[in-house]
Amino acid sequence: MQVCRKMAARHLIPLHTVASFNHNIISDHHVTVGDASQEADLAVINMTVAGDIVVTQDWGLAALVLGRKAAAISPAGRIYRPETMDFLLEEREVKAKLRRGGGRTRGPRPRTAEDDERFAAGLLSLIENRLNLNRG
Repeated sequence: MQVCRKMAARHLIPLHTVASFNHNIISDHHVTVGDASQEADLAVINMTVAGDIVVTQDWGLAALVLGRKAAAISPAGRIYRPETMDFLLEEREVKAKLRRGGGRTRGPRPRTAEDDERFAAGLLSLIENRLNLNRG
């Protein structure tokens, strides 16, 4: 979150956050939602317009964001691209089916300093790309 705040301030870009009331986020631009399934995702997608940048680790939300002509990046720095979304969504469905059948899938690995660096670099790239598109 600190990286997002710093880059938004540096580039004069508004930063909005969305989370359930179970999270204690203090910001003038924070939207608090209930804790129902997908409630935060629905709020994010309803707020998203073309040119926005959304940080999410949810592949389904990333696909919807891309469909709105916005950009999406994971907290680990993976920039989601339209050409890879079908594969990711298929992988998500396979894992969900496995879990429904009683199987187990691995959770995300622990966050590393490399993840932080990759996220900062990816976010900066998306911001610069958006700023260049707005200038041109």
